[in-house]
Amino acid sequence: MNQQDLIISLPILIVSTFAVIVMVLDALVKNSTKLCTSVSVIGLLLTLASAFMNINLTGIAMNGMVKTSSYSIIFDFVFCIAGIITILSAKNYFEKFNGILDEFYTIVLMSISGMLIISHSNDLIMIFIGIEIMSICFYVLTGIIKKDLKGNESSVKYFLLGAFATGFLMYGIALLYGSFGSTNFTQISANFFEKYSLLTICGFSLIIIGFSFKVGIFPFHQWVPDVYEGAPTIVTGFMSTAGKAAAFSGFVGVMSVIYPKLNSTDLTLVIAILSAITMLSGNILALSQTNIKRMLAYSSISHAGYALMGIASGNKMGYIGVLYYMCSYLFMQLGAFVLIGNLENIKGEYIQVKDYIGLGKTNPVIALILSLFMLSLLGIPPFAGFFGKYYLFLSAIDSGRTWLAIVSVISSIISAWFYLGIIVNMFFKSNESSLEQARVINYSKLVLGVLVSGSLVIGFIPELILSWTK
Repeated sequence: MNQQDLIISLPILIVSTFAVIVMVLDALVKNSTKLCTSVSVIGLLLTLASAFMNINLTGIAMNGMVKTSSYSIIFDFVFCIAGIITILSAKNYFEKFNGILDEFYTIVLMSISGMLIISHSNDLIMIFIGIEIMSICFYVLTGIIKKDLKGNESSVKYFLLGAFATGFLMYGIALLYGSFGSTNFTQISANFFEKYSLLTICGFSLIIIGFSFKVGIFPFHQWVPDVYEGAPTIVTGFMSTAGKAAAFSGFVGVMSVIYPKLNSTDLTLVIAILSAITMLSGNILALSQTNIKRMLAYSSISHAGYALMGIASGNKMGYIGVLYYMCSYLFMQLGAFVLIGNLENIKGEYIQVKDYIGLGKTNPVIALILSLFMLSLLGIPPFAGFFGKYYLFLSAIDSGRTWLAIVSVISSIISAWFYLGIIVNMFFKSNESSLEQARVINYSKLVLGVLVSGSLVIGFIPELILSWTK
């Protein structure tokens, strides 16, 4: 390992090292929750610092297996911020369910190491390793409350369907290796025209199917509502933001190898159609949901469709749009789940949409914060969600797919029904027994402050992210 290898791989090395350190501390120290929390946050802050040091660095390391650029570094920020927020929110959440299991911190850190590997991959094998590390951690996190039968069921479903999707991904990688004699992006790109064949098309098609499952694209989305509902709420927020961002970073990495080398009109049309169906189906199915976690799960499917517009566009603006959308989605989606997790109790209250009737009268601050996240998810200016959708719409129009932008606008109009429905319940309906004791405690006040600030800052100052990606 030379100096460049070390510098480029430093974020991955730091978070992986701290995952092991936290695991050892959990084994050796009694009542180690506070210690594990502190060490985990320190590890992620150091990972953030090392990533920031590389923000203007572009290069390849580890014999061409790992790469870095400002694009992948900003994804690193998303993963680490999501991890810090999840860890700080976890203790308060799990105390309502007979206490936290300290292995939670190790698993979260290890899942982030997998995400970092995905975003920095310059090889299909590295992408596969990163996805598997992340996915296995998610299977465990989904069922981490052992006495929760719904969580256990969701964990098993996620594992079985995830293993099925992994088969598609691995088979696609095998076919590309058979076609090009390599899994390295640089070598595939260099030999693309020389060795392009039907085998190549099949390989890339299977890889797209594998990624479609990971991000919840129609028709590979059926696992999303069950898993998101059954998982602990704080875990659901982490999976639906950091996990989705990681999968999209790998998706962009693979597709950016194809598009510059091929007139991919047919391929982009297929992806554009999948994007349109995903947006519409997610929002239409969300309309009938009475459970707020399932509603946000179907909403998450539609947001995957929005982000897929950037990949279907196949242009620079599209890739920037995907990155910007994942950054804005982090704050608005994770903010909604953190707040819901704070309100949720062991009796299952605050999970149904009707439970939020009258919240604006009894707890106006909490209701106002939740409204902000709902408006941002809807895409109302000047919140972060608006500019996220704007850049994706722009990329679709620039690529000649104006019809896709129109579908996305229609889809956003449909989503107004359930996002604004939550706000209507909170401020324009009343219930004598509604949520009078709901409150936000301890770390969560700081966490929600960061999430609200992030959603506003990214919305008001989009250049903060765009200046790096351009």
